[in-house]
Amino acid sequence: MFEIIRAGGWVMWPILLCSMLAMAIIIERFWALRTGVIMPAHLIPEIWKLHREDALDEARIRQIGLDSPLGAILAAGLGNHRFGREIMKESLEQAGRSVIHDLGRYLDTLGTIASVSPYLGLLGSVLGMIKVFSLFSVENGITNPAHLAGGISEILVATASGLALAIPSLMFYRYFRARIDSLSIRMEVECLRLVELIHGERAE
Repeated sequence: MFEIIRAGGWVMWPILLCSMLAMAIIIERFWALRTGVIMPAHLIPEIWKLHREDALDEARIRQIGLDSPLGAILAAGLGNHRFGREIMKESLEQAGRSVIHDLGRYLDTLGTIASVSPYLGLLGSVLGMIKVFSLFSVENGITNPAHLAGGISEILVATASGLALAIPSLMFYRYFRARIDSLSIRMEVECLRLVELIHGERAE
């Protein structure tokens, strides 16, 4: 591993740091964006049960809000349902925007890594080419073939490392964005069901 880093030149160090950061973000987002964490299976039945029993007091609503991201959205609506349908919907929408923003935490950083890492590889390639051309002498040609091979190695290793980091980072960035979109749609459906249920426009 150290030999590869040394072969790619100093630009391999920022590529390595970016790869460690990207891996940490990917693992954290996989853990944080689990369906059971975002939308616990017990949450909706519990709210319907409390609603039937007329037990949705402030303490219960506050507890629901601390349960999960979906719970935070529904609690915002439940806390304002007595002000009417429109106010309740606005509360749900505002809380939903905040929750969706939080679900995308660190993804901009991951996207930046996916965009920047090929340029880091390109920078390493350019530096390697400079090293190669500096080995040519106008009078004597190549002064040291071993140094020439080292410069070519730096070009190839830096380019490959930048691409090896960019490709999976971009794939996971797109995957997490799509997952957040899917979760947001499912949470929106549950919010609409809650509004209709609280205001007597549908049965459970």
